Amino acid sequence: MTIKLARKLYLPVFTISLILSNGCSQKSHLASDSGIGKGLKDYYKAYFPIGVAVSTASLHGVDSALIVKEFNSVTPENDMKMGPLHPSEDVYNWKNADDIVNFAVAHHIKIRGHNLCWHAQEANWMFTGPDGKQVSKELLLKRLKDHIFAVAGRYKGKIYAWDVVNEAVDDSNDTTQVYRKSNWYTICNGPEFIEAAFRYAHEADPGAKLYYNDYNSEHPIKREKIYKLLKRLVDNHVPIDGVGMQAHWKLNDPSPEELRKALDEFTSLGLKIQITELDITIRMPRPRPAPGSIPAAQVPDSGYTPQAEARQVAQYKMAFDIFREYRKSITSVTFWNVSDRYSWLDARGGGLAGGAAASNNGPRVIRKAYPLLFDENRQRKKAYQAVIDF
Repeated sequence: MTIKLARKLYLPVFTISLILSNGCSQKSHLASDSGIGKGLKDYYKAYFPIGVAVSTASLHGVDSALIVKEFNSVTPENDMKMGPLHPSEDVYNWKNADDIVNFAVAHHIKIRGHNLCWHAQEANWMFTGPDGKQVSKELLLKRLKDHIFAVAGRYKGKIYAWDVVNEAVDDSNDTTQVYRKSNWYTICNGPEFIEAAFRYAHEADPGAKLYYNDYNSEHPIKREKIYKLLKRLVDNHVPIDGVGMQAHWKLNDPSPEELRKALDEFTSLGLKIQITELDITIRMPRPRPAPGSIPAAQVPDSGYTPQAEARQVAQYKMAFDIFREYRKSITSVTFWNVSDRYSWLDARGGGLAGGAAASNNGPRVIRKAYPLLFDENRQRKKAYQAVIDF
């Protein structure tokens, strides 16, 4: 699809956007003359792009109008991940990824690519050799290179930044185990695949900014593991531009001190920061039952209570106050989904596992997380106001 056709296909969302913006009535400077028609991207124009994770369903109707009005960056939520995009050696499912790219190009929206190498939603065929046994390291790295060249090469000049490697750091409290023992790590007998992926990505698209992306990067033990990974890459002159901090956060996590510490450590390596997958669930973990006790019944979903709302407002305000302090180092902030109508966290117990929930194959109970700045009716929440009041 050419850009000209893409513009013709998606042009009506501008009309929808005008209707949506004219129908909004907000307090503070949302209601002032200077705030009429402004979106998040406009309030943060002097700071950094404001992005959102999208699916092809987001490209039509009211969601598309909201995206065009509020955001100036998009990230494909699932459609560029290896498994969905490249399900077998000679098959690529380009349509959804192409549709997202064409939508963004037509509306002059920046695009972050997500992701080129990950242990979840992976293409299982990659790990099996021609003889049906486990693939050799050499063939696995060749397949990884071919995949990266195909994907990054296809969107060269359109995708400005890539999450090259996603979540390669171990989650345990074992400080000696830095890397996740994924198929990639096991077959390569170490973290060689990480360095290789960045070199392949840079060769495929020398103009793209390259990021390592992970969750819980503010937690002290994991923060130090991520720092070790990043320092190794920097010391080995690997072409890496920055670190993506996913920011699947909770009402009490992270603390301001933990967030600043992580930002200071990562930027000390000369790297930029992107907040890549921001949402703040209102769900709070319950204490684990004592051994031998009867597990407590599932707590009913209490909804978006005033108490939870107030704490979420405060946590969003804290986060963006700090983001603005680090404006010289933070080069984008991306929300993970458009509104509370749909959040990937809803089917994962309200998001208590954070980024780890992405690879959780256990039972999924619908318990809404209400983690974003727009409510189920796509209206701006009080948290939105906290983010733009500065």
